[in-house]
Amino acid sequence: MAYIEERTNSEGITSYRVMVRLKGHPIQCATFERKTDAKKWAQDTESNIRAGRHFKTVEAKKHTLKQLIERYKKDHVPQMKSAKDRIRHLEWWKDELGDYMLSDIRPSLIVEYKEKLLNGALKRGGKRSPGTTNRYLAAISHVFTIGMKEYGWVEENPLLKITKPKEPRGRVRFLSDEERKALLDACKTQGAVLYTVVVMALSTGARKNEIMSLRWKDVDLKKGAIILHDTKNGERRTIPLQGHALALVKDLTRHLHTDMLFPSRRHPKTRPIELQKLWEQAIKDAGIEDFRFHDLRHSAASYLAMNGASIAEIAAVLGHKTLEMVKRYAHLSEAHTSKIVATMNKKIFG
Repeated sequence: MAYIEERTNSEGITSYRVMVRLKGHPIQCATFERKTDAKKWAQDTESNIRAGRHFKTVEAKKHTLKQLIERYKKDHVPQMKSAKDRIRHLEWWKDELGDYMLSDIRPSLIVEYKEKLLNGALKRGGKRSPGTTNRYLAAISHVFTIGMKEYGWVEENPLLKITKPKEPRGRVRFLSDEERKALLDACKTQGAVLYTVVVMALSTGARKNEIMSLRWKDVDLKKGAIILHDTKNGERRTIPLQGHALALVKDLTRHLHTDMLFPSRRHPKTRPIELQKLWEQAIKDAGIEDFRFHDLRHSAASYLAMNGASIAEIAAVLGHKTLEMVKRYAHLSEAHTSKIVATMNKKIFG
């Protein structure tokens, strides 16, 4: 329902204030110099709201996307682990759509720029993957969520109405028994540190940066466990450190001037040792192709699956919040699953 109020100020100038009230929707207000303009705006606004096309709160017409992004960056980005990536993603949106009023950013506009993300050529050549594009979309989506829930600048998140690019199934590259032996032998020739780090990655499924940033206070040698503080999802988690990996950590030299497990020589108190060149040489010496350090994590998960661990158990070890990321290993546990079903049937039917 629309209401038009005629107002006259102290200078005798008349204006018309319009209020559109519809149940279940925020009140929409605007002021016009002519009554005919006020009536038309009221009719159009009411029609758009009923048709589900309205996305114009008063605040949304006051602020640009650039202003929302800048406020978000100040309030939320400094606390993020991946602050650099988030800023890079948001700067792209600011460059492309920063001058748009929030009221003008609709799902159709986001879709247009989603396609630009997917199909636009990069400076270094090639195009963005669906996964990378989704990171850009996730960044601006969170901005709108904060703008809606905390700032009250928008009434809905336009990103919730678009379809995200489908990402290919996650890579599953793990070492065969022969490759694992060859790699570990090659790592030994590159030094005890590389060998220890690789064994830890294979036995715990921890990421490279999680292992390299470990300090002695994070290691419980008696219980056989390590506490990971610097995780990708920002949550602390404890994982078992057992067998050969535990023995290797016990044999590590503790440096008096730092509490890091793997300190660098130049900055022992703040930085871990750089192992990339040693790793590349070990891979080359072992004759292993198409294998990255992160694939040690996939190898650990694959070995868990092949040794009977459930998807939920693998997720717990790897530190995934959902099971989606570890479903890629489900096929590796089929033999174990078949054995469970066979045992159950034998007990029931004899």
